[in-house]
Amino acid sequence: MHTLEIYWDFSSPFAYLGSTQAAKLAERTGATLVWRPMLLGGLFKAIGQSDVPLFTWSEAKKRYYFEDMHRWAAYWGVPFKFPTRFPMGSLKALRTYLALPEPRRAAFREATFRAYWAEDRDIADDGVLRELVGAEADDVMARTQDPAVKKELIDATQSAVAAGVFGAPTWVVDGKELFWGQDRIPLVERALKG
Repeated sequence: MHTLEIYWDFSSPFAYLGSTQAAKLAERTGATLVWRPMLLGGLFKAIGQSDVPLFTWSEAKKRYYFEDMHRWAAYWGVPFKFPTRFPMGSLKALRTYLALPEPRRAAFREATFRAYWAEDRDIADDGVLRELVGAEADDVMARTQDPAVKKELIDATQSAVAAGVFGAPTWVVDGKELFWGQDRIPLVERALKG
């Protein structure tokens, strides 16, 4: 039995696209899927990367990647609309995810990714987050200020740095092989079947 970890942050279009395929990939290969949230901005700071690498690209490379994101979305049949608010601070949304009971995290993760990358909603806004949380939003939002929740996100980000992660999504097969990007899914699948 293989283990497939996916390191992700709501702020990455590539993580959104990859996240739409992660469960299917695990199902096809029989791998145990482990979701690893991290604060991408914190990771970038720790490894000396600019806060928004996309802003450092040439116009030609930006054009290409914008088109390519739409290609991948169309290929997988998932909604995608590059948001008008980019970059988006994801700290509150990630803390909200971690403040939720484990059984509710997947639905929140999917809804939040979709809210930002398909519906152009402000996932840094408390009202939007409360709506995405739904039941017991007051309790969950209060827990985002809990030092234990804050530490969990810091520790998760430090774990990503220690694992050699430099972007999202990063896939790690059996704690050894690392692949970056939603476009690496065929190679991840090969590693899981190998």
